[in-house]
Amino acid sequence: MSDARPLPPGTVAVLIPCYNEEVTIGKVVDDFRRVLPGAEVWVYDNNSSDATARVAREHGARVRREPRQGKGNAVRQMLRDIDADCYLMVDGDDTYPAEAAPDLVRPVLLGRADHVVGDRLSNGTYGEENKRQFHGFGNGLVRLLIRALYGFDYADVMTGYRAMSRPFCRTYPVLSPGFELETELSIHAVDKRWRIEQVPIEYRDRPEGSESKLNTISDGLKVLRMIASLFKDYRPLPFFLLLAVLCLVLCLALGLPVVAEFGKTGLVARFPTAFLAMGFGILAALFVAVGLILDTEVKASRRAWELECDRAFEADRALRARSRRAGVRADVEE
Repeated sequence: MSDARPLPPGTVAVLIPCYNEEVTIGKVVDDFRRVLPGAEVWVYDNNSSDATARVAREHGARVRREPRQGKGNAVRQMLRDIDADCYLMVDGDDTYPAEAAPDLVRPVLLGRADHVVGDRLSNGTYGEENKRQFHGFGNGLVRLLIRALYGFDYADVMTGYRAMSRPFCRTYPVLSPGFELETELSIHAVDKRWRIEQVPIEYRDRPEGSESKLNTISDGLKVLRMIASLFKDYRPLPFFLLLAVLCLVLCLALGLPVVAEFGKTGLVARFPTAFLAMGFGILAALFVAVGLILDTEVKASRRAWELECDRAFEADRALRARSRRAGVRADVEE
């Protein structure tokens, strides 16, 4: 992966979802075409009101328009349209160094990893360059929640610089429409037990004239809502057991004083409180039942997904074998 040895066609696709990045997109496209010669650089313009699409096209990127607003929508369409052995996703704001791209795609191309995360936090450059301090706080909070819920320690969850294998992308359902995408990717990779590697990268803040599209509070709330939703969908038993425990605590807090009073006087003086405690107790039992039923469904769905994943890997191996045979024939003909 150097200037002397361009990548074979179809090996790496650089995915750049863009919204109003006229100031930076030209340099980003040039950098990745220089560092990964032979890779296809794709820019999906997400309803930009500036000249993002024109500038990207002038610098040699393959440009398409995605009318559904949101980064998740743009990436979903990219993964459906584009075929490659390795997908390198990066933002168009020139905050991620193209020079790190070979280190990210190498584990995927060598068959060592399916999801490689560009880690901005370990070397401290994100803390030094980032001017939006609450973003760092939100990143740490999401990392803590994922570690508590899924047992995996990400160094950086919110990074937009990632490399992914073909089977990973072919079996990954993009659900989030916007900037929750990175959190969804991280949780999907852990929950489905994909091979994950984390590569420290240098981070630089946006250049002068380039503005962030993120809203710290609203996008942060969307991310937390996404974690809760994915936790419910992927791990229903512990999710509903947690709700059952909360209901049981409320049941005991309301019901024990009523029971104690009945033990002393033989009377139930607070019927509404007694009925409310009973309701929370019934709700706790229902949450346990729902969790057990959904856990069975999730296990069945996981088995079906594993079979689908096996088919994706088999198709990937067959495609690589055909590519190698075609390369051998080309060498012989030459």
